[in-house]
Amino acid sequence: MAFDNSLVGRVNGTSNTAGTNNSGMGATSASELGEEFMSLLVAQLNNQDPLNPMENSEFTSQIAQINTVSGIDKLNDTLSSITGQIDASQKLQAGAMVGRGVLVEGNKIQVGNDVVLPFGIELDGDAAKVTATITDGTGRTINQYDLGEIKAGVQSFNWDGTDTTNARVEDGTYQVTIAATDGSGRAVASRALQYGYVSGVMTANNTTKLDLGPNMGSVAFNDVKQIL
Repeated sequence: MAFDNSLVGRVNGTSNTAGTNNSGMGATSASELGEEFMSLLVAQLNNQDPLNPMENSEFTSQIAQINTVSGIDKLNDTLSSITGQIDASQKLQAGAMVGRGVLVEGNKIQVGNDVVLPFGIELDGDAAKVTATITDGTGRTINQYDLGEIKAGVQSFNWDGTDTTNARVEDGTYQVTIAATDGSGRAVASRALQYGYVSGVMTANNTTKLDLGPNMGSVAFNDVKQIL
């Protein structure tokens, strides 16, 4: 007696039997399908042809399929629970960052009211030599610094706000450019980081974001490279 595959068809959403719900798992839970499967299995075992019994391999295959469906259903519930816990934890951590300074990808340095905001560097590998070049809005070089050897990762720095003559620069927005090389003179991938002040937390498209004010907008929580 051939095994009735209609139940497996319902699980996979491929059944075309008339009068059967073709929506798959959306209409029936894995536990309900398991109960129906066992009822169907017992009925077929009781009514199978003794001269043509069900093959052991087919029997075990069908049991394995229904167990797989049940396991996936439980796994999805577990993953949903874990995702919810992660989201809640991330929002809690983000809330604790309000009023803190952070470094995010960007090359701007703000100078004003006798304050020079810090900047940062992110390196993909160890660098034997790192140079930071400060320029103004016209692209003119204001100052340049040899920062020496820097390990891979994120480092923060402070510019004293002076030019090559040690004169104080005017208030405004400046840019920093990073150049890094290893011991063999080969370029090391690097990114400049700029300072932002976290003034609030928001959620957009299920993503927790930090409000860094009108000049910088919002950034994802995961985009923060360093908390100062």
